[in-house]
Amino acid sequence: MSTTTLIATNDHSTLGSGQKDTKTALRFITCGSVDDGKSTLIGRLLVDSKAVLQDHLAGVQRQGETDLALLTDGLSAEREQGITIDVAYRYFNTEDRKFIIGDAPGHEQYTRNMVTAASSADAAVVLVDATKLDWSNPALELLVQTRRHSLLCKLLRVPSIVFAVNKLDAVADATQAFAHISRALEAFATAAGIPVTAIVPVSALKGWNVVDAAVQPGWCGYTGPTLLALLETLPATPAESDLPLAFPVQWVEKFSSSADTSMGRRVFWGRVATGTVEPGTPVQVFPSGQTATVAQVLDHARRPRDIAAGHSAGIVLDREVDVSRGDWIVAALVAVPTTMEDEFDTPTPTTFWPASRELSATIAWMDDEPLIAGRVYWALQGHRWVKAKVRRIVHRLDVNTLQEHDATQLEPNAIGHVELLLQEPLPVAPFARSRVLGSLILVDTATHKTSGAALLN
Repeated sequence: MSTTTLIATNDHSTLGSGQKDTKTALRFITCGSVDDGKSTLIGRLLVDSKAVLQDHLAGVQRQGETDLALLTDGLSAEREQGITIDVAYRYFNTEDRKFIIGDAPGHEQYTRNMVTAASSADAAVVLVDATKLDWSNPALELLVQTRRHSLLCKLLRVPSIVFAVNKLDAVADATQAFAHISRALEAFATAAGIPVTAIVPVSALKGWNVVDAAVQPGWCGYTGPTLLALLETLPATPAESDLPLAFPVQWVEKFSSSADTSMGRRVFWGRVATGTVEPGTPVQVFPSGQTATVAQVLDHARRPRDIAAGHSAGIVLDREVDVSRGDWIVAALVAVPTTMEDEFDTPTPTTFWPASRELSATIAWMDDEPLIAGRVYWALQGHRWVKAKVRRIVHRLDVNTLQEHDATQLEPNAIGHVELLLQEPLPVAPFARSRVLGSLILVDTATHKTSGAALLN
């Protein structure tokens, strides 16, 4: 077995210079089917990396023995039922790197919580329980939830996906089990187009190949790095700073005391979604279409400086423009006409991010009520709310066969392709190009529950 079972190269794992960012804190999640050992794995990472104090460790005892899963399962319902319900975040660091771990629930009922955690993750560790599979069968079938979570990680553009085959210490032939399960994972990932970084055998309960190497050299025929050593080398998600500017306005601040008439008297605060904002940048306000030029850019401490994607900024324009919370400030492109009929012709300013009302999207449905054509939901992009109507359900994806089937509705936790019609246009882009501009959250207009995550095609 090779050090890492590499299936595909990830195009989103490098910086603009072509080098991977392995110094920034890595935000990763553990996911997979219920009772695969996700919480126990995180507990093992925390304990063996010396990130848990002794008094805290003493408080997670069950029947006289330490239960590592209780380090993340903090809700009373989680401890009573022995399952993870909500996403629990834990922080720890090694000599080489800092980590932010999200323990995502494996139960199908709480898939929505897993989607929330994966949407901002740099990496995902998908747990596979060897004891639940027909591991002696070379043509074994993976669990449905393993497939679903892997597909969701791919759809949400999680840059690095690692399969951790757990509980191999509990099977009669660990080497054979790992070989068969690895082959099944590779076949599934190839068919689904999932870029997998590595497949690693582990025992979360005993700590083998998690932080420390297994007690037996070459256990399961694997001679590669431990899971933690692998995580230390994974790149952080690069900010979308190489794209044109897109800035969702979250808060408008007025400073009437300013006597400078060369610029507006309001600061527009938010987090830069794409590109870099700097003085002199021509911009267009969406939806009004008004154009202006950036006069000043402030950081969180009100210091003038250029701000790149992923960081908060305050923008002051060169003139007074009507901008409200929920509006977008985007890079403007002034089109130069090839021919001018007379001197009164002026170029029409356009934007790098064209607005649209008709959208095609892949959707992960999370509502208890099925999605049907004709329903109207609230769609949230950035800080802007618009009404969205489901025009048509194109197909539903079978997570077992990966085939697309015609469908009239999407059941809870289903993945499908739909067509949406917005009440008002939004500046959009394919999700493969931009995470922020290419994603929408659908919210039920009556219950205000998050119903689905839409990724634009």
